[in-house]
Amino acid sequence: MTSTTEALHSATATNGHGQLHDPSVRGFASDNYSGVHPEVLSALATANGGHQVSYGEDVYTARLQEVLEQQFGSGIETFPVFNGTGANVLALQSLLPRWGAVICASTAHINMDENGAPERVGGIKLLQVPTEDGKLTPALIDREAWGWGDEHRAQPLVVSITQTTELGTCYTPEEVRAIADHAHAKGMKLHMDGARLANAAAHLGVPLRTFTRDAGVDVLSFGGTKNGLLFGEVVVALNPEAADGLKFLRKMNMQLASKMRFISAQFIALLEDGLWLRSAAHANAMAARLRSAIEGIDGVEPTQATQSNGVFAILPAGVADRLRSSFAFYDWDAARGEVRWMCSFDTTEEDIDAFVAAIKREMASDLAAS
Repeated sequence: MTSTTEALHSATATNGHGQLHDPSVRGFASDNYSGVHPEVLSALATANGGHQVSYGEDVYTARLQEVLEQQFGSGIETFPVFNGTGANVLALQSLLPRWGAVICASTAHINMDENGAPERVGGIKLLQVPTEDGKLTPALIDREAWGWGDEHRAQPLVVSITQTTELGTCYTPEEVRAIADHAHAKGMKLHMDGARLANAAAHLGVPLRTFTRDAGVDVLSFGGTKNGLLFGEVVVALNPEAADGLKFLRKMNMQLASKMRFISAQFIALLEDGLWLRSAAHANAMAARLRSAIEGIDGVEPTQATQSNGVFAILPAGVADRLRSSFAFYDWDAARGEVRWMCSFDTTEEDIDAFVAAIKREMASDLAAS
């Protein structure tokens, strides 16, 4: 062996880097907190041997195209990228001219959680609409779907919806179709932020294409990171005629991976034998278990339907902070005491039961103090 090969072999064999965290610590802050699914890690290791052509000309990315066609049908175009914000900005740019605007829910990730990237990086005006449950409807879209031809107004040319929504709610295929038909009739295109697309499919019990391509979605941001990947999303042009320049925009937006095989290999592992659906269904089931348990606790008020892997609830003042000494989770609307609890592919029934027991203790303590 060469000296370089020997050094690599020695580093692998000795595994000299120690673990810096306690893997027994569990939380409900985000499905991004979880690790990488073991099957995905195994796929990465398998893809790691030898050399492959860079920038997406590798055999894994070619295979991913085939795998995604099995899910969404032939004639699609696929573009693996690094992350969700990049996927959304790239997808929206491909659908719009420079003067175009996007209608979205006020709670949309592109509006609330991307640090203005669609507007600052993409140069895209967002026209936000308040919603009670994170879901748009044709009537809500019409609040901002106006002003075409007015040179003083950014032109509403795309509708963006999130599936499942940031509030954990899920569009039915019929709801997506109604939005698509309404948008298309007005000359607009439809983008779907599918960061938790797998959770939607698990909840609906239908194939992915049923509520995406078959329902009229033009371009999809297909998420993997929240469902057990190390990193990576895929922009899927379900209607390639609606999108323009994705190949070039991906590079301009710094989303073109030189070693793309490592994004593609993860998605292949996720999609080929149903891991995507098993993982999402498990996360959803854990959220359903949590929701069922808290419904019996006085003083805990669920605020949204639990249709994916998240539970939203209002807690009495002070309870959330005490709980966070043992379990991580985020406030959703601190002004009214609303919190968000997220479950992951690796959340266990024991995790749920321990968290519920902690909630019950803190609620009992709060009641006794009052």
